[in-house]
Amino acid sequence: MEQFDLIVVGGGPGGYVAALRAAQLGINVAVVESTHLGGICLNWGCIPTKALLRASEINHMLHDLGTFGFAADNVRFDLDKVVGRSRAVSKQLSRGVAHLLKKAKIKVFDGRAKLVGKQGDAHRLSVTKDGKEIAQIAAKNVILATGARARYFPGLEPDGDLVWTYREAMVPKEMPKRLLVVGSGAIGVEFASFYRNMGAEVTIAEVADRILIAEDAEISAMAQKAFEKQGIKILTSAKVGPLNKKDGTVSTTIETPSGKTELTVDKVILAVGIIGNVEDLGLENTKVKVDRTHILTDEFCHTDEAGIWAIGDVAGAPWLAHKASHEGVICVEKIAGKSPQPLHPLNIPGCTYSRPQVASVGMNEEKAKASGRKLKIGRFPFVGNGKALAMGEPDGMTKTIFDAETGELLGAHMIGAEVTEMIQGYVIARTSELTEAELKETVFPHPTISETMHESVLAAWGEALHI
Repeated sequence: MEQFDLIVVGGGPGGYVAALRAAQLGINVAVVESTHLGGICLNWGCIPTKALLRASEINHMLHDLGTFGFAADNVRFDLDKVVGRSRAVSKQLSRGVAHLLKKAKIKVFDGRAKLVGKQGDAHRLSVTKDGKEIAQIAAKNVILATGARARYFPGLEPDGDLVWTYREAMVPKEMPKRLLVVGSGAIGVEFASFYRNMGAEVTIAEVADRILIAEDAEISAMAQKAFEKQGIKILTSAKVGPLNKKDGTVSTTIETPSGKTELTVDKVILAVGIIGNVEDLGLENTKVKVDRTHILTDEFCHTDEAGIWAIGDVAGAPWLAHKASHEGVICVEKIAGKSPQPLHPLNIPGCTYSRPQVASVGMNEEKAKASGRKLKIGRFPFVGNGKALAMGEPDGMTKTIFDAETGELLGAHMIGAEVTEMIQGYVIARTSELTEAELKETVFPHPTISETMHESVLAAWGEALHI
C-alpha cells in the first residue's frame, strides 16, 4: 500500500489546483482521476463552451459588417471545424494540466477511488479501473473533488440523439434549425446564445418567473429583452410536458400562465441544474454528511470526518470552477497548518458568457433590501460610454449597490460587452473592503468600458458626470 500525506480524489479545477498548492508546500500528494485531467470545466464545460461562443460571436459579426462599413458575400461556416477547434483547445489545456502535475512530481492514478476504512489515523482508498483494483493507497488527509453531473427529470431524460445534455450540445454533428433549451441558468443561456448566433431558431423554457434567476432582477430583465431582440423566444413560469420523439423531431407542450404552446424542434438541450457525484465513494463508512447530493463542510472545507475534506461542485453552490480552485488552496493551506481566510460566498463572482455578457458579485438589489440596510444604488448605461459606442456595443449597464451609511459596496451587476473581464475590479473592491470613497478616487483609463464602473459608483451618490 502506497502512503501519502494527502490524496486528492478528482483532477478538475478544484482537485488539480489543490494538488499543485500541496506540492508547493512540500506535502507528498497524489491525485486520482477517472476520466480527464481538468475535469468537466476544462474538457466539457468552461473552456470548450467559450471556444464555441467565440466562434458564434464571429459568425454574428460577419453578418453585421454593414455597421462598420464592410460588406461580405456568401458568409458561411464549417461546423466540423468550429467544433474541432473547441475540442483542440480543451485537449491542449488538459495536456497542460498533466504537464504541471508531472513537473510538480505529483503521482496521478488513472482510476476511481473509494474509501475502504482506516489504518491508524490514515484513510485507506481502493483505486479501480474497469472494475479491477489497480492500487491501494492511504493518507491522513483526503480531499474529495469529484464534481457534479447534469440533472434531469422524469419525462425530460436525455438520449444523446434528440435530447442533449451539455456534452452532446458541444459536439453537434449538424446545426439544428429549431432548438428548445430547458433551463435558463448560465449553461442554458450560453447554449441558447451560441446556437442563435449560428442561425438556429431558439426557444428557452424556464420554470422560474424570469431567466438568470441567480442574477439581479433588473439585469435579468435587460438580458431577456436583449435575447428576444435577437430572436430568441423565452417562456417563463413554464412547465415543459413530456418529450415526444417522432421522425427525427421532438414535440412537446409548454404551459405558462398565458396559455399552452405547442412546439416541435430538431433538438432539445436540458440545462436544469446539476447533482453532486457522491456515489460509490465509500462515504457510508464515514461521518461525512450529504445533503441533496452535496457534501456538507465547514468554512475551511472540512467534513464531519477527521481528515476528509470536500471542495468544488460536490460541496455545493455556487457551482463555479474558480470557487473550486480557491477552495482547493484554502483547504490545503489549512491542512498545512497555515492560517488561510475562509472564502466569503458573496465575494465569488458569477459570469455568463452569452451575448450580451452578464457578470456580478455580492448581493442583488432584492437581497440588499431584505438585509434591512438603507441603500444607495447607481446605474450607468453603456450608451453613455465612448468606448462602448466606438465598439458598436451600446447596449449594457453597470449597476452598483451600496450601504448608504457605511459606504460598503454590497453588490455590483453588469451586462454588456466584456463585463466578465471587468467584474474582477468590483471583486477586488469587496475583498479589500473598499468603500465608495476609495472607488470614487480610483482613476479609470479612458477610453474604456470600465469607465462605466466608475460612473456607476458616482451615480449611486448623485455625482455621475456623463449622464
